[in-house]
Amino acid sequence: MNNKIGFIRAVTAILALLMMVPLALERPAGAKRQPRAGKRPNIIIIMSDDMGYSDIGSYGGEIKTPNLDALARGGLRFTQFYNTARCCPTRAALLTGLYPHQAGVGHMMEDRGADGYRGDLNESCVTIAEALKPAGYSTYAVGKWHVTPGNTPDRLTRTRNWPLQRGFERYYGTIHGAGSYYDPSSLASDNKLITAVNDPEYRPAKYYYTDAISDHAQRFIAEHARRKTGQPFFMYVAYTAAHWPMHALEKDVAKYKGRYDGGYEQARRARFERMKKMGLIDPRLELSPPAEDWDKVKNKDWEARAMEVYAAMVDNMDQGIGRIIAELKKQGQFENTLIFYLQDNGACAEETGRRPNATNTYATRSDKPVFSPMPGDAQQYGSIPLQTRDGYPVVMGQGIMPGGADTYIAYGRGWANVSNTPLREYKHWVHEGGISTPLIAHWPLGINRALAGKFNRTPGHLIDLMATCVEISGANYPKERNGVAITLMEGVSIAPAMKGNAINRGKPIFWEHEGNRAIRDGKWKLVAKENQPWELYDIDVDRAEMHNLAGAHPERVIQMAAEWDRWAARTMVTPLGAWRRPVVSSGGR
Repeated sequence: MNNKIGFIRAVTAILALLMMVPLALERPAGAKRQPRAGKRPNIIIIMSDDMGYSDIGSYGGEIKTPNLDALARGGLRFTQFYNTARCCPTRAALLTGLYPHQAGVGHMMEDRGADGYRGDLNESCVTIAEALKPAGYSTYAVGKWHVTPGNTPDRLTRTRNWPLQRGFERYYGTIHGAGSYYDPSSLASDNKLITAVNDPEYRPAKYYYTDAISDHAQRFIAEHARRKTGQPFFMYVAYTAAHWPMHALEKDVAKYKGRYDGGYEQARRARFERMKKMGLIDPRLELSPPAEDWDKVKNKDWEARAMEVYAAMVDNMDQGIGRIIAELKKQGQFENTLIFYLQDNGACAEETGRRPNATNTYATRSDKPVFSPMPGDAQQYGSIPLQTRDGYPVVMGQGIMPGGADTYIAYGRGWANVSNTPLREYKHWVHEGGISTPLIAHWPLGINRALAGKFNRTPGHLIDLMATCVEISGANYPKERNGVAITLMEGVSIAPAMKGNAINRGKPIFWEHEGNRAIRDGKWKLVAKENQPWELYDIDVDRAEMHNLAGAHPERVIQMAAEWDRWAARTMVTPLGAWRRPVVSSGGR
């Protein structure tokens, strides 16, 4: 009897070993064993800057984004996900799960004397990192912070709301919101200000900020695997691509040479047709009106170059995301990592650098340095540097071909209109072009495989990411921080969608930025520009907001407007217009 049992056990063991052989053969060389299902996942939120709804390939764009497209094919694509229309408020809302005014960041980084507009994260909120860290998560942040003042020497001495003080264990990035990609302002490693050239740990052959963000994300993943085996992590990767200035490496720009010579409408129509063909938008949807006429553009080479550089910036970011994915696979963490990708606002129609700046007397590029070289420890402050580190003047204006470190150009409204295909308006406004973002969710062990590559058309908002992270991580949302009661989360978890179930919101979604305001309730959206009357749209059939139904449904307008008023009073949006008040301090109280 014992011999028989022993024989059965031996045969069972051999069969088990044989079954494991194919798995071993499929595992990439150097890759670690993937975690089993049920283990708490790592969570990575990747956010890009000033990009439009249709820029990436999986949402209709022609820009080469193979890594994001692969995540979209293997994950879930949300078609009606929203941000807040501007960089600072979006970051505050994403990090805290609150509407931005509740976190103190209803506008930019100035204190306007009202609690919703302090320009600094307040004490009544917690970040996702602060919520997940007590649950055993390691926490890392890379890239643009921009939820506390950081554009002057004085402001950069106040670190109380820097990432390490808001729950993150490691940080590399910029505290301020914009600057040169070759010599970023307000660059910091953990709690220490550095520059692109004096960092003792990161010395690339050529510094480019998008690469630096990707490289540090990859580095933190590798270090985590070595030092904290078995512990999950949360990582926030906030790229500045493709925010002005249009700075890109020539190797990336070369891929798009001549690609945009046909102008705005040719590119826009091509995207519109791709979006319809892939099922992203209803084939009956109208295309919003063009913003600019290519035939009237005087310097077409310059205008096309701006979009070539923009595309190269997005391309380079996607390459970096590919390196992050490769590191996850190398460490055996890819299958059990939930990756989100989204954008902070719609495409940017701002004219920054398209005309000479009043403080900049140089309208043509110099063939030799004009200023003294900057010492390695010298900081760049603010958004627009006057010179490169080696002494060349930074130039702006028509005809200045963008891309290099001595240029500072935005890509303009015509191309922003292309980026936002097929939607109306841009960054700043809360019409669909200002607030619509792709949201890709990829998690092989957590998303139903039958949903891979599918669209989810449920409206969502980035306030939902806190609730989702809390649910998936098993964390408890804190009740207080440093003895101060915490405002309850406003969002709802979108985790049910990953199993094919409904997202139970039960309440509308709201917006306010610079007096522009909106409410989305089911298929209905009420929206208005500052000091303008309400407009009403049926988003199910009119995502481009072409047909205002306010006159046909006056009672609905009254009801939804009243609901918006109640929300505004509750969430410190009022006094409406406070964003225009004089600055009462330098911020960062």
